[in-house]
Amino acid sequence: MSKVVITQVRSTIGKPKRQKDTVIALGIKKLNRPIEKEASPQVLGMIKKVKHLLKVEEK
Repeated sequence: MSKVVITQVRSTIGKPKRQKDTVIALGIKKLNRPIEKEASPQVLGMIKKVKHLLKVEEK
């Protein structure tokens, strides 16, 4: 499976609780800290829901 590098570039302040929970579920702890995840359908679906807060790069 391929991997993706996810970086949060916008804050979750003022966003709905579901979006905040999705960012936490992806394992993102702080802004501008990249994390690497397997590109499973579940992860890609979560990324799609909060894509306006993230920068995603394929590895």
